[in-house]
Amino acid sequence: MNLFGMLELSGSALGAERQRAEVVASNMANVQTTRTPQGGPYRRQMVVFQAQRVPRFSLALAGAQRDHSSAVRVAAVVSDQRPPVMRFEPGHPDANSEGYVAYPQVDPIEEMADLLGAVRAYELNAAAVQATKNMIQQSLSLMQ
Repeated sequence: MNLFGMLELSGSALGAERQRAEVVASNMANVQTTRTPQGGPYRRQMVVFQAQRVPRFSLALAGAQRDHSSAVRVAAVVSDQRPPVMRFEPGHPDANSEGYVAYPQVDPIEEMADLLGAVRAYELNAAAVQATKNMIQQSLSLMQ
């Protein structure tokens, strides 16, 4: 892979990891949401990544033979299908006839672990972009 391809791959991964962190933040913000417009408690969201082959205009400019590169994209944001957590709170406005309230299946520890993974992956891809930028600058300075 050439330097431009490395930039494209890391750049796409940065965007995907940013979206992953946003989804985790949404999950954490809705940990106590017992009523949504769709009905029922909030459903934890999860990001699904996918490798994608994309045309690379920069490679065509550089005279490379391949016209596609790899990228990371968010294929989908899916809802967790686990059943909600039922808590006995008979005075709650969303309690069922037995006094139980359905809460989202959101575990703050699981969410923090996911967020730390997203942050670390973002940092690694940012470092890769910086290293690639430095290599390009060095290559250009050697050409002069």
